[in-house]
This record gives sequence, C-alpha cells and structure tokens, in this order.
Amino acid sequence: MFQKILIALAVFIAIYFVIASQSLSSIAVSQTEEKGIDFGQAVDADYSGMPDLTKYMARDGAKLGYRFYASAASTDRVIILVHGSSWHGMQFHKMASDFARSGLGDVVLPDLRGHGPEAVTKGTINHISQLEEDMADLIETLKEVHGAKKEVVLGGHSSGGGFVVRFASGEYGSNADKLILLAPFLKHDAPTTRPNSGNWAYPAVRRIIGLSMLNGVGIHTLDFLPVMKFNMPKSILESELGDTATVEYSHALNAGFAPRGDYKKDLARLKQPLMLLVGSKDETFFAKEYEPLMSQFVKNGTYEILDGVDHIGLVFNDDAIGKMSNWISAN
Repeated sequence: MFQKILIALAVFIAIYFVIASQSLSSIAVSQTEEKGIDFGQAVDADYSGMPDLTKYMARDGAKLGYRFYASAASTDRVIILVHGSSWHGMQFHKMASDFARSGLGDVVLPDLRGHGPEAVTKGTINHISQLEEDMADLIETLKEVHGAKKEVVLGGHSSGGGFVVRFASGEYGSNADKLILLAPFLKHDAPTTRPNSGNWAYPAVRRIIGLSMLNGVGIHTLDFLPVMKFNMPKSILESELGDTATVEYSHALNAGFAPRGDYKKDLARLKQPLMLLVGSKDETFFAKEYEPLMSQFVKNGTYEILDGVDHIGLVFNDDAIGKMSNWISAN
C-alpha cells in the first residue's frame, strides 16, 4: 500500500513539473497580421444603437452581462448568439439588429464569463463546466424576465460555435431547440482546423497535457493556470476597444469553451436541427472539411460555404444573415 502511495506521489510530482516547465511567456506569437485573422470589418463596423449590458445573476452569485435586442414583431422565439474567443457579444451587433428589426425573434448577445468590458474574472472561470451552467442560468433568466419562449435558437461563431456543440450535447442541451454554427472550432486536431488556428491561437501544449492528466484523475486545483494566448492584432489592442479583449485563457476557460476531448461524441449527441455556415476564405478553418466530417455524426445538418467570405466577415455578411434567417424560419 505504501509503495502504491509513493508511486502515485511520484507520478503527481512528475506531472507537476511538466506543467511548471512551460509558461505562456515562453510561447512565441507571430505578430504578422496579414497572415492572421483580418479584423478589419470588426474595427470598421457601425456600433451605433448598441444596447447597454443588462446583468443577470448566475447560480454562484456573479452578475454577468448580455445585450438584448427586442423583436420588432410579437414573437415566441429567442436567438442567443455566442461570441468567439478573445472577444465579446458586440461582434454580433449588426446581425442581432437585422434579426430583431425583421421580427425574426428577440436576440440576446451574452458576454461569457471571463470576457468583455465588464468581465468578472478576465480570462478564467472557476471550473470547466461553468460556462454551461451560466448559459442555462441565462436561458432561465430570459424566460423569467422576457416571457417563456417556446423556441430557443442557440448560435455561435468560432469558439462560440464550439461551445454551442458542447452545451447542446451536454447536461443542459434540452434548453436549445435549434443550433447555428458559424465557422465553429471543433478541436485543435480536427481536420477542419488550420495550424495554430491560422496564426490565431498559441497553446502551452506541455502544460495543457499535464493539466489534462490531472483532470483525468479528478484533480482540478491548477485549472486556473494560463494555457492559451491569442494573436489579437495591434490595431485592436491599441484602439479604444483594446481593453475589452481577452488575450489569454486559463485551462478551465480553454477547456470549457470548446467541445469535450472526444468532440466526435459531442457531435453524435446533437439531436437538434443544425445549420453550419463558413466562408470559403476563412483564415482559421478549412471550409471544405466541415460537411465530410460532421455529416458522419450529425443526422440533421445543413451546410453551406459562402464564396469569398473570411472568418470575421462571416458575422457581418448580408448573405449569411439572410440564409440564417430563412433557415430559422423554415425549420
């Protein structure tokens, strides 16, 4: 028995040193913006008329923010759009305005915990499943404050799309009736993902491996450690919105803002109607790889590639917004 304890302790110490051997400061990030994600449309977009953040209380007492766009017509539908990594809900202002103005539904843009101008804990969460809990709490709050909606459409862009897969395939998935994935992140080793997500995401790989090994035996004490940094362009960081970006993620946030380790099992658990849109010029993902991969596991999916559209441009593209609107109305 004593020998087994010593072996377990030795293994734990070895894993700890694997984790400690790599920090984010040792990760080199290319600042060659022309080879990364083009944020031009996000910088130049018109954000006039954007609603202020409304706060709701999560189950741990934290006050988290969302922007609410009331439908121009009476509706029994709410559309929740989840932002991508490093950014926050304002990225969907144009899309949300168009949806609400057309009467498609009320639209909600949450700033997920760890993100946005009023982040409670920037770049981290308390435990890996907390974002799912927060989303379930948000949906419950919306039903209490804005009326019990018959239909919840849950959509997400990039990492937000990956989170939609995680949420909809997990404990609270029955809260979502329809899913929209906009160039979603599935996993670093999925055939859809370019190396370093197209010069966007730079992981501390050894640290992630070590922390994942600890998680595998139920140890989450070190999940607060940073494991991911993002190549946010200087044009954003030096702008008036620079302070609202989240340029590093802890292990807990990085793991919780994506499908689970076996992302194919998450895909196979999806039962809701699903629409996936991606641009042919996406810098982060391989557009043509989505349908061959996902159609193996998702039985109720619609897939479209928009010609000439890049990663950020997808959320501002009128054709994409129109296709989403038509699909939501028809399904």
